[in-house]
Amino acid sequence: MSKTARRVKGFRKIIQKVIHPPHLRTYIPAGKAMPGPPLGPHLGQRNINVALFCKEFNEKTKDIKEGIPIPTTITVKPDRTFDISFESPPISYFVKQAAGIEKGSMQPGPKDLSGKITFKHVYEIAKIKSQDPQFECVPLKEVCQKVIDEARTCGVETVRSLTVEEYTKFIEDRKLVLEEQATELDEKRKAKILRQAKAV
Repeated sequence: MSKTARRVKGFRKIIQKVIHPPHLRTYIPAGKAMPGPPLGPHLGQRNINVALFCKEFNEKTKDIKEGIPIPTTITVKPDRTFDISFESPPISYFVKQAAGIEKGSMQPGPKDLSGKITFKHVYEIAKIKSQDPQFECVPLKEVCQKVIDEARTCGVETVRSLTVEEYTKFIEDRKLVLEEQATELDEKRKAKILRQAKAV
């Protein structure tokens, strides 16, 4: 093999080698870290003992309600050991919990609201999130605005006050909207299958 060929081969090896950053930030459900995808492969690429990580993570989050998404930062050390640090669940999680919904609207906007929360909810969520490192130096007012913005993204309206009767009526009306949307999606899916069948 010539010197040029050996150099080219060496360059290929360098290019093919992927260097992963020492920090991995991801969301892991409390108490439910598992070796399978998507978490397992990410840890394996960094030569982390996946089974050990899952055991340690689940132990550290055992006092948190199972399944809550936990923003997690994993720092990989040169000796392949690791440190785990957590933050409180994402703002969207708290917004949906406060609104009593499982997911946001398909097309967030005034015409398709998925829920409502009050400014009191916003304040309480902001107080929790302000304890996260990323918000340590951020004024509480700005954190409140971030909560309102995230609520809007989820299709959740922020109001000054809301009675139980008003929200119960809203939820009942919302169920009808969701049923109509589900029917519309089902019809579109069937129409697509029919078009594909005719094209064959």
